[in-house]
Amino acid sequence: MKNMLEGKAWKLILSFSIPLLVGGIFQQVYNLIDVMIVGRYLGEEALAGVGSTSNLTFFLLSLIMGMCNGAGIIVAQCFGAERYSDMRRAVTALIWVAGVLTVIMATIGFLGSPLFLRLLSVPENAMEYALDYVRILFLFVAGSVLYNGCSAILRSIGDSKTSLYTLAIASLLNVVLDLLFIVVFPMGVAGAAIATVISQHVSGGLCLLHLIRKRKEFHLSGLKAAPNRDMVLRIFRIGVPTAFQSCLISIGGMSVQRLINSFGTAVMAAYAAAVKIDNIAIQVIVSLGSALSVYTGQNIGQRRYDRIGTGLRSTLFMATIASLTIACIAFFFGRNLMMLFLGEGESAEAIAIGAQYLSIMGVAYFICGIMQSYQNVIRGSGDVNTCVVAGITELCGRVMFAYLLAAVLGVGVTGIWIATPLSWGCGCIVPVVRYYTGKWKGKAIVTKE
Repeated sequence: MKNMLEGKAWKLILSFSIPLLVGGIFQQVYNLIDVMIVGRYLGEEALAGVGSTSNLTFFLLSLIMGMCNGAGIIVAQCFGAERYSDMRRAVTALIWVAGVLTVIMATIGFLGSPLFLRLLSVPENAMEYALDYVRILFLFVAGSVLYNGCSAILRSIGDSKTSLYTLAIASLLNVVLDLLFIVVFPMGVAGAAIATVISQHVSGGLCLLHLIRKRKEFHLSGLKAAPNRDMVLRIFRIGVPTAFQSCLISIGGMSVQRLINSFGTAVMAAYAAAVKIDNIAIQVIVSLGSALSVYTGQNIGQRRYDRIGTGLRSTLFMATIASLTIACIAFFFGRNLMMLFLGEGESAEAIAIGAQYLSIMGVAYFICGIMQSYQNVIRGSGDVNTCVVAGITELCGRVMFAYLLAAVLGVGVTGIWIATPLSWGCGCIVPVVRYYTGKWKGKAIVTKE
């Protein structure tokens, strides 16, 4: 466990974020390896189909993930305020809430996938691949929920290393199973999906086992079987706005995905590959932001506003350095990275399109760093409604700029890529203004007894 109430802010945030970063990269490796092997062994159409499902799965699981993150905020503040009985009630409530929602969302996702994919305008030549892949993910989604719920609890009490270790094991397993089910046993995209869900169950199971073994050290002994009604309502109060923000982001992603799909399978394949690289690169920014959120959650329980301000400034500095480094890598090596997914001869157009995407996104990470830093201070304080407003602003900006530039002004796919950094700029406005008003300081969920 890591106590963030004492010590230099930048050291605490950096040391906590490094395991989150490596763990986040391993988590992205799940889908990246699927995409890489699918693109290399099954072709461009299969890659386009698999790549078109990510926003759909994220959207339908946003409510569950929001509850996990909401419970994590409560756990972090309870831990910082040393209110361990409330912390145990929050964990019990999360188990029940996540369990019920998993059954509901798995059913909706499995049965509704054909309709959702058609609404996304997935081309017929990629539809079969997309449907086979996404249905298996939804049928066995419990593994992903188990991992996210357990890791949210572990992060909130200052343990960012266990998630890293479990994801490392699961990612290596995923590589072996991908090659086994796609190359050795030609199971197609279904093999990639099966490899992913098995790996997710392994990572979730290992995190759960660690929580059980360390329950006394983590102050989690004696969990009640029945959930506390007030704590369930509190998780919904914090989790629903967080989930709503994630839903808004995924709706924006699906709207943009629909526009991308209209440009054909070459652009779809380019986006499917490039966005996986992007998701790995941005983990640096996301990990620093997540560490700052936990840092804020623990310190606001003690009303240490001065330390929170110091943590924000330190995170902004580290995010700026990281953004400049990533921008250089994306600009100079974007094409080489794309060739990990697509053959240079048969997919030259897709490689060029993807390299352009990476160059634009690389330059824009500086804006994302600002947005993530301020939003995570606001989120860690419990002021989640402000984060929702920021999410709506970002969503409107992304969809508006994408369709305006690509469809109305005729800029083409380049306009879609440019829309993302423009939307991040819109997403910065609300949390930055909110931070400097100081109103977030009165949003703490718990205080020290």
